[in-house]
Amino acid sequence: MTVPAIAPVTGVTGTGYLSAVKGPEATDGSAFAGSLTGAVDNLQSLQSTSKSLAVQAVTGDLTDIHNATLAATRAQVTLELVSTVRNKGVDAFNEIMRMQA
Repeated sequence: MTVPAIAPVTGVTGTGYLSAVKGPEATDGSAFAGSLTGAVDNLQSLQSTSKSLAVQAVTGDLTDIHNATLAATRAQVTLELVSTVRNKGVDAFNEIMRMQA
């Protein structure tokens, strides 16, 4: 029994992810703070979108309930992610503070 040869994959382009990843650099933490600020701003945006779609759903102005459901789920998952990152950060800080000098 012969196995047919597998044709190579063609037409696939890189995502650019690895070219954007840089090695460790000495920073003052502003990049991390900027990332957290961006995550919180994104969360607030998702929550406001979810709230406005929920109001439209209650008042009967919403034409597609799927949009409201998706917006609410996105806001919930993002809130859980941000709170988990915050909790891990607090745990890491507490662990550092318990270290002996």
